[in-house]
Amino acid sequence: MSFGTRPERAWQRMLSGRRLDLINPSPLDVEIEDIAHGLARVARWNGQTEGAHIFSVAQHSVLVELIGRRQAAARGVDLDHRWRLALLLHDAPEYVVGDMISPFKAVIGGDYKAVETRLLAAVSLRFGLPANWPASLVKLVKAADRASAFLEATRLAGFELAEAKRFFGAPFPLDMAAEREYLTPWSAAEAKARFLARFRELAVEPTPAPVAASAAGETP
Repeated sequence: MSFGTRPERAWQRMLSGRRLDLINPSPLDVEIEDIAHGLARVARWNGQTEGAHIFSVAQHSVLVELIGRRQAAARGVDLDHRWRLALLLHDAPEYVVGDMISPFKAVIGGDYKAVETRLLAAVSLRFGLPANWPASLVKLVKAADRASAFLEATRLAGFELAEAKRFFGAPFPLDMAAEREYLTPWSAAEAKARFLARFRELAVEPTPAPVAASAAGETP
């Protein structure tokens, strides 16, 4: 027997009391309150944003869901509520691993991605989404995520317009009222509350008409 050594801990204790295993996360240990609480306290852009509060991943997630819904509507598509839920939950693993900025991901390589993938699969199964998202849904999420990043970069993080276009592509415009509402950083308490409110709206929404193939690839 070896003394003086301790086994590596590969789980995190959540405020709900759940113990989430990072190697083999179980959907049964995923709680939406834990996700909302964590994401509301994780800063986008490593905290390098303007405003009295951080711009949290929870607020970003609400913005991505709004943009994704509007992008689909601009194409004449009314997204299935579960695909809108996927937009809201796309960064859910960050309640465990934090928001690692893209330049740092490029430096450390891809091992972190396997952890994120396992976590997202567990979150997805917990809330009625497929563990492996269809390619068309991934494309939808990436487009909304990049559009949100463009707005955050130029309105909050000090990027010039041309610079943001190089990194994030052409912007998807929001009206001024929406920009004021969704790009003014919320407090952690407000971000958590609004993330949870949107989740509950989407989680209890009745089954809609089938989703157009161009929006989600498969009808969920």
